[in-house]
Amino acid sequence: MAVHNDLGRKGEALAKAHLEAQGYEVIDENWVFGKAEVDLIAYKDRVIIFIEVKARTGTGFGQPEDFVDARKQKLLVQAADEYIYLMNHQGDVRFDIISVLFDRNSNYKLNHIEDAFWPSGI
Repeated sequence: MAVHNDLGRKGEALAKAHLEAQGYEVIDENWVFGKAEVDLIAYKDRVIIFIEVKARTGTGFGQPEDFVDARKQKLLVQAADEYIYLMNHQGDVRFDIISVLFDRNSNYKLNHIEDAFWPSGI
């Protein structure tokens, strides 16, 4: 497995542990619809939260969350629409980003950005 895939999996595991420690119920991981993959789907207070996890080892090209661009957001929204339909969810939804920034010693800083973006149409 490529190093960037290992980093991504490590970031997702840390994000999941963070969410569970905060009282979220993680109900799905790496859910795929079409060309989109939602890293984590969680539930808390009757809200389904779609979470994109971004892990990086440096900020030379920007913060990890900066890589959730308009194209990625559109794919996430399409996947979320399908998930909401399949689950017949009638409540609120939210889109979060969890960024994990690792240093050279494998220490990390986790940043959970709630309501990171709000798409039209949902």
